[in-house]
Amino acid sequence: MLDLNNLKYENDLVQAIAQDAETKEVLMCAYMNKEALQKTIETGYAHYWSRSRQKLWKKGESSNHLQKVLEIRIDCDMDAILMFIVQEGGACHTGYRSCFYRTIEGEVVGEKVFEPDEVY
Repeated sequence: MLDLNNLKYENDLVQAIAQDAETKEVLMCAYMNKEALQKTIETGYAHYWSRSRQKLWKKGESSNHLQKVLEIRIDCDMDAILMFIVQEGGACHTGYRSCFYRTIEGEVVGEKVFEPDEVY
């Protein structure tokens, strides 16, 4: 296993991308600190660092829309993480399957899979 200390953290964080293991759809991007990455490796479920709340969080802890991590890859510069996951429910807190649900023109092209008011 790679030494997690060798990752190039910026402000103690590294970019983490969650990608559907089967469809290869990019579902979300977030940040991890070393503790979040260690928890992800230990539990098999994605954990992230919330920059707005300044705390560690397990994806799906309140919505139950968990991310089961099947594989973790590190990019060549060692400054980004790619996780192949199985997503339960939606990845986006707005109710869409993916956080990338609209085009640059603002057209909604993604699938809404839940109503946030019913979950949060």
